[in-house]
Amino acid sequence: MSIRREPRASGLRETIERRSAVPVVFLHRLPVWMPLLAVLALLAVGMVGTGWLAAAALGALAALLAWFAYLNWPVLGLGGRMLRVAALAVLVAAAVRRIIG
Repeated sequence: MSIRREPRASGLRETIERRSAVPVVFLHRLPVWMPLLAVLALLAVGMVGTGWLAAAALGALAALLAWFAYLNWPVLGLGGRMLRVAALAVLVAAAVRRIIG
Protein backbone atom coordinates (compact mmCIF):
# COMPACT_ATOMS: atom_id res chain seq x y z
CA MET A 1 0.00 0.00 0.00
CA SER A 2 1.47 3.33 -1.04
CA ILE A 3 0.65 6.66 0.51
CA ARG A 4 0.19 9.49 -1.95
CA ARG A 5 1.82 12.63 -0.63
CA GLU A 6 0.89 16.02 -1.97
CA PRO A 7 3.73 18.50 -2.46
CA ARG A 8 3.91 21.13 0.24
CA ALA A 9 2.23 24.39 -0.54
CA SER A 10 4.36 27.49 -0.65
CA GLY A 11 3.89 31.22 -0.44
CA LEU A 12 0.36 32.60 -0.41
CA ARG A 13 -1.32 29.16 -0.52
CA GLU A 14 0.62 27.97 2.54
CA THR A 15 -0.33 31.12 4.46
CA ILE A 16 -4.02 30.79 3.55
CA GLU A 17 -4.05 27.07 4.39
CA ARG A 18 -2.38 27.70 7.75
CA ARG A 19 -4.75 30.53 8.67
CA SER A 20 -7.76 28.51 7.50
CA ALA A 21 -6.94 25.55 9.74
CA VAL A 22 -8.62 26.91 12.88
CA PRO A 23 -11.89 28.02 11.18
CA VAL A 24 -12.09 24.73 9.26
CA VAL A 25 -11.63 22.70 12.45
CA PHE A 26 -14.26 24.88 14.16
CA LEU A 27 -16.73 24.24 11.32
CA HIS A 28 -15.92 20.54 11.40
CA ARG A 29 -16.73 20.33 15.11
CA LEU A 30 -20.15 21.95 14.72
CA PRO A 31 -23.21 19.73 14.39
CA VAL A 32 -23.74 18.82 10.73
CA TRP A 33 -27.04 20.71 10.52
CA MET A 34 -25.65 24.03 11.77
CA PRO A 35 -23.47 25.04 8.76
CA LEU A 36 -26.17 23.71 6.43
CA LEU A 37 -28.78 25.86 8.17
CA ALA A 38 -26.51 28.92 7.92
CA VAL A 39 -25.96 28.36 4.18
CA LEU A 40 -29.68 27.86 3.59
CA ALA A 41 -30.48 31.01 5.58
CA LEU A 42 -28.00 33.08 3.54
CA LEU A 43 -29.38 31.64 0.31
CA ALA A 44 -32.99 32.30 1.36
CA VAL A 45 -32.27 35.91 2.35
CA GLY A 46 -30.34 36.41 -0.89
CA MET A 47 -33.00 34.94 -3.13
CA VAL A 48 -36.13 36.32 -1.42
CA GLY A 49 -34.79 39.66 -0.27
CA THR A 50 -33.96 42.72 -2.30
CA GLY A 51 -31.36 45.45 -2.19
CA TRP A 52 -28.16 45.52 -0.20
CA LEU A 53 -29.19 42.96 2.42
CA ALA A 54 -29.86 40.31 -0.22
CA ALA A 55 -26.65 41.22 -2.05
CA ALA A 56 -24.66 40.98 1.19
CA ALA A 57 -26.10 37.53 1.95
CA LEU A 58 -25.25 36.28 -1.55
CA GLY A 59 -21.83 37.92 -1.31
CA ALA A 60 -21.13 36.16 1.98
CA LEU A 61 -22.19 32.87 0.44
CA ALA A 62 -19.96 33.54 -2.59
CA ALA A 63 -17.02 34.33 -0.29
CA LEU A 64 -17.51 31.05 1.59
CA LEU A 65 -17.72 29.11 -1.65
CA ALA A 66 -14.61 30.84 -3.02
CA TRP A 67 -12.70 30.08 0.19
CA PHE A 68 -13.62 26.38 0.16
CA ALA A 69 -12.98 26.15 -3.58
CA TYR A 70 -9.52 27.69 -3.11
CA LEU A 71 -8.66 25.25 -0.35
CA ASN A 72 -9.84 22.24 -2.39
CA TRP A 73 -8.60 23.37 -5.81
CA PRO A 74 -5.40 21.25 -5.97
CA VAL A 75 -7.29 17.97 -5.45
CA LEU A 76 -10.28 18.75 -7.69
CA GLY A 77 -10.72 17.34 -11.16
CA LEU A 78 -11.80 19.42 -14.12
CA GLY A 79 -15.51 18.77 -13.48
CA GLY A 80 -15.28 19.87 -9.85
CA ARG A 81 -13.40 23.00 -10.78
CA MET A 82 -15.88 23.93 -13.49
CA LEU A 83 -18.81 23.37 -11.14
CA ARG A 84 -17.33 25.60 -8.46
CA VAL A 85 -16.51 28.37 -10.93
CA ALA A 86 -20.03 28.19 -12.39
CA ALA A 87 -21.66 28.27 -8.94
CA LEU A 88 -19.48 31.21 -7.92
CA ALA A 89 -20.37 33.08 -11.13
CA VAL A 90 -24.10 32.51 -10.52
CA LEU A 91 -23.85 33.77 -6.92
CA VAL A 92 -21.88 36.86 -7.89
CA ALA A 93 -24.27 37.61 -10.79
CA ALA A 94 -27.28 37.23 -8.47
CA ALA A 95 -25.65 39.56 -5.90
CA VAL A 96 -24.92 42.19 -8.56
CA ARG A 97 -28.47 41.89 -9.84
CA ARG A 98 -29.81 42.53 -6.32
CA ILE A 99 -27.66 45.67 -6.08
CA ILE A 100 -28.66 47.00 -9.49
CA GLY A 101 -32.31 46.27 -8.89
